[in-house]
Parts: sequence; C-alpha cells; structure tokens
Amino acid sequence: MRQTKNGWLVLVIVAAAAIFFFPFLGAVHLFDWDEINFAESAREMLVTGNYSRVQIDYQPFWEKPPLFFWLQAASMSVFGVNEFAARFPNAVIGIITLSTFFLIGRKLYDEKFGMMWTLSMLGSFLPHLYFKSGIIDPVFNYFIFLGIYFCALWIEKKEEGGKFALLAGLLIGLATLTKGPVALLVTLLVGGVYWFSIRFKKIISIQHLLLFALMYALTAGVWFFIDIMDNGIGFVGEFINYQIDLFLHPVAGHGEPFYYHFVVVLIGCFPMSIIALPTLIKKESNAQPLDLRKWMMILFWVVMILFSIVKTKIVHYSSLSYFPLSFLAAYFIHQHFVWKKSFPRWQVWLLFAFGIIFSLLLFLAPWIAQHKEILIPYLKDPFAVDCLKTEVHWNGYESFIGITYAFAVMIAIILLLKKKLQSGIIMIYLSTAVCLLIYLKAAVPKIEQYSQGPAIEFYESLQGKNVYVSPYGFKSYAQFFYFRKPPSTNLGKRDEDWLLHGSIDKPAYFVIKTTSRNDFEKNPGVHFLYQKGGFAFYERDAFEH
Repeated sequence: MRQTKNGWLVLVIVAAAAIFFFPFLGAVHLFDWDEINFAESAREMLVTGNYSRVQIDYQPFWEKPPLFFWLQAASMSVFGVNEFAARFPNAVIGIITLSTFFLIGRKLYDEKFGMMWTLSMLGSFLPHLYFKSGIIDPVFNYFIFLGIYFCALWIEKKEEGGKFALLAGLLIGLATLTKGPVALLVTLLVGGVYWFSIRFKKIISIQHLLLFALMYALTAGVWFFIDIMDNGIGFVGEFINYQIDLFLHPVAGHGEPFYYHFVVVLIGCFPMSIIALPTLIKKESNAQPLDLRKWMMILFWVVMILFSIVKTKIVHYSSLSYFPLSFLAAYFIHQHFVWKKSFPRWQVWLLFAFGIIFSLLLFLAPWIAQHKEILIPYLKDPFAVDCLKTEVHWNGYESFIGITYAFAVMIAIILLLKKKLQSGIIMIYLSTAVCLLIYLKAAVPKIEQYSQGPAIEFYESLQGKNVYVSPYGFKSYAQFFYFRKPPSTNLGKRDEDWLLHGSIDKPAYFVIKTTSRNDFEKNPGVHFLYQKGGFAFYERDAFEH
C-alpha cells in the first residue's frame, strides 16, 4: 500500500505542476533583454542550421554556452517560433524540479517533508515565475543543485562513491554547458566550505575525484573541444574573457549595492523566505540525514556572498539560492510538525505584513493603470508619462485578484495563529501559486502593453518585409525576434549611422523613445509614421541611385 500511495503522490505533483506551469506560457510577449535575447539565439540556430555556436544578430554571442539554446531550438521546432516554445523548457524543468524535491525529501525524511519542499518552491513568487520564463537559470540551477546533492551522497556513501562522483561530474558538466564555468566555481566553493566545516578530514579518495574530473571534462569540455578544433581558440577565448570581465566589472545599468541580492531574495521569495528565516540564523546541533541541511545552508550562503561580490548584479544571478532556501523552509516546517510546535508569533505577523504588501501591489498595478490621471501629475519622467498614455483595455476585475489574495493570506494567518500549521502553510503557498497563475493571464499582458507593447507590435507588423528595422537611442533585442530578422550579407555596414545616413538598399524603420523625437528628427530623410505610448516610429526610404 505504501508504494502505491507514494507513486500516486508523485503523479499528483507532476499533474499539479503541469497545471500551474504550462497554461498561459505564451500569454505575454517575451521581455527585453534576457528572455528575448535567449529566444533569438535559439531562433537563429534554426535559421542558420549552426547549432555549435551561439549567435545574436547572426554575430558570435560570447556570454553563454549552447545547451539551453538547444532546448529552446528543439521546442521551437515542435511548437513554432513563439513565446510558448521559448518558455516551454523551463516549465518542463519546473515539473522535474518539484518531482525531484518530493522524491529526495521523502527518501531523507518522509512524504510530508517532500510535499512541503515542493510547495515551498511552487508557492513562492520569484521561484514560481522563473519556471514560467524563458531565461537560462532554472535549468542551470537544477543541474547545480542535483550535482551538489550527488556530491553529498558521494561523501556519505563511500562504498558507492565512484558512481556518485560520476553523476556529480555529469551534472556539473551539464550546468557548465548551460551557463558557463561559474557552475564549477560554485561547486568547488561549496565543497571547500563543507570540507573546512569538518576540519579538513579526508572525505573522498583521489580515484573518485579523478572520476569526477574526467566526467566533468568529457561533458563540459566536448563542446569547447569541438569548437576549438573547428574554429580555433578565438570563440572559446572570447567566451572565457567575457566571463572574467563580467565577474570583475559591472555591466552598464547593473552595478547595484552589495546587499542587493539579500533584498531580492527576502522580498521576491515570499513566503518561503520568511518561513526559512529562523533556519538561517539558528545553529542546528542534531545530525541530519545525509547532512543535507548543512550542504543546503552552505550552498545558500555561497551563492548570496559570491554574487554580492560579483560587480554585475542582476535579479536572477541569485536564483540558485531558491533551491536551498526552499529546502530550509521545508525543514523548518517539518521540525514544527514533528515537535507539534506553532510558528513564533513574530514570524506569523511578518508573513501577514509581507502578504498584505504584496496584495496591495497586486491591487494597485491594475487600479493605477485604470486611473492613471491620478499618478501622471507626480511623474517626473516624460517617457513614463507617455507609456502610461497607451490605450489598454481593462475589464475592471483585475484589481480584485489582489483583494482575493489578501483574504487568502488572512485566512492562512488565522490558521497559523490557531496552531493549525499544516492548513495554514498549504493555504498561503497554494493561494500564492493560484494568484500568480491568474494574474499572469489577467493583468500582466496588459501591464506589458505600457512598457514594450507598442514597439513589439510594430516589429511584428514588419515580419516578412524586405526592410531594415532598428531601435534608436536604446538597447533592445526585440527587433531581432519579433521582426524575425533574416541573415544579411552586408553585416559590416548595418550599423545605426549607415541606416540613418548611408546608401541603404531597402527601406529602414526606426523605433525611438518619445523623449528622443526632437534629436532624431534632425536626421534628414526620416519620415514620422506615428506615436503610440512611449514610442515613436519612423521610416527612411531606400537610396535611389
């Protein structure tokens, strides 16, 4: 009976994750920069048939290895070149992640722990959203997490150490093929800190370490080796140089303060961040199965400190911390189940405060959009004012999603205060997941229309036409993906200055922010087409010989 029940629970998790992750994947355009950037690289693989080298605008893209783009390209070959296909790989990895959490949690503790671990990831804001995105990190994070889990097994089960060393090498190699050598760096740092924590006792054999290194080299090195054989050291050398530069110098617009990722994780990972908070500051004296709590604690702090040191700070850089954080939240809940203890009141009220703040934000975003005349007088940014003037149809019910979420949070808090821990936890996690599912369909596509919607609509209108398309005065990747830009034979000429002043062989279309209109219209030969929201659109005719 136990095995039947366990198998049934795994199927329930898979089905529930599919219900939450697959619907509405294509309901909103891909977001500039990263989502569109990555999807465009996958699209260009399909267009050119070159799957060994990552490109953007048909030029070498030094930032990332190819594995995630292979997954997106495969998805696009099945579902077409669209938003659903770009996000489909992460939805699949979301299902795999939640199932993995349940299976590991059940093995180490019990089914209740596995379910709480699964719910922690499913029912927290940023972790949930990332599985419905088109960015690299969910796949990368899964490989890293599972690789470190097998490192823990490698040390714990010495008689099977060779097998687990090979599996760890394979997974960290796949993580490297997904996002680069930072995968190995994180693994070595986590392993080093763990070794330090046990006072440098001998924990692995040289033979097993060599097996790990060999499997890692075979997995991660195969793409680098093939590219060097075909094209020389150029591309790989540039790739490595870029990774070093990214670590040492901030990318323009992403040089945030040291504490940036701590704020992002605390707020963005609600409610599991609040639930896990006591485990991050309380020392645990009891030995745990596989010592996994120690591994997850080390992984969390390595990620947070490493990416706080890194000069370039982007929200998803700390997303690997969601994996150990979800474990620590489940661990805290499980301990209270075992000891039949209620949550500390300060923690319950902190959950309430954060929950109401999120409810208010979910309510205000659509409400302000529908009553923008109240906000506009206080805005000092002319571009933001023009964006808000975009005509968007609202049904009027969108704000009630935030109100409903507030009621759900209050019910969860009442249950927690009445010491009905399981019901309260399930309520707050599931209400968050349901809220996000509905909000992403009902409100986010409309909110997106104020930001990038008019520009993307313009790019889509030019698909299939023999023209040039370019933004002016701001960086974007949207023109490549949504125009479906074809390969060009005059790559050396196609810069902004040539499109504006050169002898172009076909019409050129420009997208600019409305705040740049006066400067842009000084260029001779450009014709104003129209303005929508925060963007204005222009045409320049082909040069007549």
